[in-house]
Amino acid sequence: MTFLLKQIFGFLKLLNSDKGTNQIAAGIACGLILGFAPAFSLQTLLVIAVLFFFRIQIGAATVFAFFFSFIAWILDPLHHAIGQAVLENESLTPLFTEMYNMPLVPLTRFNNSIVMGSGLVAIALSPIVFIGSRVAIAKYRETVVARFQQTKFWKAVQATSLYKFYATYEQLYG
Repeated sequence: MTFLLKQIFGFLKLLNSDKGTNQIAAGIACGLILGFAPAFSLQTLLVIAVLFFFRIQIGAATVFAFFFSFIAWILDPLHHAIGQAVLENESLTPLFTEMYNMPLVPLTRFNNSIVMGSGLVAIALSPIVFIGSRVAIAKYRETVVARFQQTKFWKAVQATSLYKFYATYEQLYG
């Protein structure tokens, strides 16, 4: 629980920083895929590898994977219906048979209707979540952060010596 709280506070700090919105939005989209994928599967390992190889915010992916996993649990009947429709499609049967006979592909558990449906939904929704989160982060920074920085409370906090020390430390050591 403390790990999750630390990630949430880190994400809030990240939202209020000057970091790029693309990295945060990509982390949210990866969190969607992680939250919809089974916990210990090849899909999860692939997304984790993408997180480490590219400049994607791991904290955002972690926080949103937790929240999207609850949404995926609620949407499991829909995922089952979508996955069952795809898996029972007669024209795709030879493809699925070939995939099942490959060395690593069965580790994805694609032959499970919920896994297939949630994977397809996650792949379809990830570009929408990426674009939507970019817009939401930009709006948040324009309205909430700018308004908070104009308050008397924030100006008083900035005037303290402890904040000046923190700002200097943050500038020197990041």
